Amino acid sequence: MRGISEIAAVLSRVRDPQLINAFLRSILTRRELAEVDGRWELVKLLARGESQRAVARRLGMSLCKITRGSRELKKRNSAFRRVLNEHLHTTTLKED
Repeated sequence: MRGISEIAAVLSRVRDPQLINAFLRSILTRRELAEVDGRWELVKLLARGESQRAVARRLGMSLCKITRGSRELKKRNSAFRRVLNEHLHTTTLKED
């Protein structure tokens, strides 16, 4: 998927969160945005130690989708885990 790789490369250079937000809102449908938003939430909840069933109930998602997220977090050198850690590190710095 060359297009995804190109978008990732461009977004890695953009330093303006508002521009990235506007870009995502312009390229994705409302449904796609909600899907990405939900997946991000499930990753954060799983990382906090919530059970897969609790996350599925809380977010109204299938257990299959939650299990996929859980598996991604457990993978060695997981991109989910690395991005989540970056988010947590950035959030912690802002709170200090």
